[in-house]
Amino acid sequence: MATQMPTRADFEAMLNEQLGGAGDEGFEGRVVKGTVTAIENGFAVIDVGLKSEGRIPLKEFARGEDDHGLTVGGEVEVFVDRVENADGEAMLSRDRARREAAWDKLESEFGEGKRVEGRIFGRVKGGFTVDLDGAVAFLPGSQVDIRPVRDVTPLMDIPQPFQILKMDRRRGNIVVSRRAVLEETRAEQRSELINDLAEGQVIDGVVKNITDYGAFVDLGGIDGLLHVTDMSYKRVNHPSEVINIGDTVTVQIVRINADTQRISLGMKQLESDPWDGVAAKYPVGMKLSGQVTNITEYGAFVELEAGIEGLVHVSEMSWTKKNVHPGKIVSTSQEVEVMVLEVDSDKRRISLGLKQAQGNPWDEFADKHPIGSVVEGEVKNATEFGLFVGLDGDVDGMVHMSDIAWGISGEDALALHRKGEMVKAVVLDVDVDKERISLGMKQLEKGAPSAEGATSGGALRKNQTVTVTVLEVRDGGLEVQVGEDGATGFIKRADLGRDRDEQRPDRFQVGSKIDAMVIGFDRSKKPNFSIKARQIAEEKEAVAQFGSSDSGASLGDILGAALKKKED
Repeated sequence: MATQMPTRADFEAMLNEQLGGAGDEGFEGRVVKGTVTAIENGFAVIDVGLKSEGRIPLKEFARGEDDHGLTVGGEVEVFVDRVENADGEAMLSRDRARREAAWDKLESEFGEGKRVEGRIFGRVKGGFTVDLDGAVAFLPGSQVDIRPVRDVTPLMDIPQPFQILKMDRRRGNIVVSRRAVLEETRAEQRSELINDLAEGQVIDGVVKNITDYGAFVDLGGIDGLLHVTDMSYKRVNHPSEVINIGDTVTVQIVRINADTQRISLGMKQLESDPWDGVAAKYPVGMKLSGQVTNITEYGAFVELEAGIEGLVHVSEMSWTKKNVHPGKIVSTSQEVEVMVLEVDSDKRRISLGLKQAQGNPWDEFADKHPIGSVVEGEVKNATEFGLFVGLDGDVDGMVHMSDIAWGISGEDALALHRKGEMVKAVVLDVDVDKERISLGMKQLEKGAPSAEGATSGGALRKNQTVTVTVLEVRDGGLEVQVGEDGATGFIKRADLGRDRDEQRPDRFQVGSKIDAMVIGFDRSKKPNFSIKARQIAEEKEAVAQFGSSDSGASLGDILGAALKKKED
């Protein structure tokens, strides 16, 4: 029995049932099934159950050259653009139906985060167009590959996976990425490769790229960083000094970070460590030569041998040049002699001294100019407390304001001298440890302690009683001088006598002669005298020689006897 073809009414009933009873207007903008009623003149005549049939070019069905795969009576899905055009025909499209089907599929895959397959088929501004089985997507130029691609021709019209980044069906926009797929694939490959590697493993690799801080080495699909500090034990200013791009190098895997998938490599780890036994090799106090490799604000690094560097701190660079930048004392590549000051093998540090390898100028000055000797130098600076004088050996000595001149205040004495003036002075003291030289200028004046006896006040000694002449009467005491041209000194007000009435300076006159005791020397070796101390000493001596007040004799009797004996 012959199969009866469905009538238009049958199609309409089925479609109305599919569309929920909608009329012809409900067809527009939908994908529906239709029956091929004829193939003629390069068109397929499709009946979708409307008042009239529609015509679709065969090329929209083409699967190859002259192959459209249609047969009369066969079913096919088409898109209804309009129910009826000016000619009364239905406006149908196979391409639109395919695109709609593709969009449905893409939306589902996008929601699930799946990759989609497509072909790059054209260029547009800023990127390329990709055919996703009927739907056209945009591939930005930055999303083609992990690295910039100059020629995309080899990638055209080849089925390959893409990742949908964004899609908007209402606007018909789809943005895809090929780079995201490559990165994900690469990450998977890196994970597999990392699982085959282990810290401490020795492996060969090829240098791919060099930066200021190191080099990237390809380990066979995964890159590792060879930091400049791990290339050699010796100082490396730039990686290009050691390796070049394309070199095959043997490295050790120093560290693997599983979270970031970063691999740290090392070359020096395959060499013997020059720091082993360094403390025994470079004992403290040893002098040796080295080359300056780097200069910083705080000092200079000196290479003692390949891989061993020590630091000369700025404070250990010069005996005399203070607060000077190290670059003004030494220069890079200069050969210098240094002394080992400290070795810390654990921290891989060696402290060196540059000045210690040279003679200490204060020691040399002390040997050449003993205390009491006379020196000459230029006034380098005048401060509020004294003068700094330049001396032999590039050292400075200081003349305290109180040691500039006799008989005037320190401020007035400072005003007598200026920077650049040549002066003579006596060496009063040399403190090598504190790097200080004390000088005196007034000690060279007439009446000052002699240079030969400056340490003990000339011929004077402590507790000695001498006759002095009053040179000046002051509120605070008396300026006095021993003999005609002897040492000058001072008697303080409190030392003018035992009683308060005797402690008045105005009871003395310039030119008066007084017996006083030497009770000490000030900082400039100037003697200090005391009448009071002489009186007490004489009283003790009298008591010792003529008895005590306990014997019945009064103190006046004892002193009277002592004076009488002295007169006899």
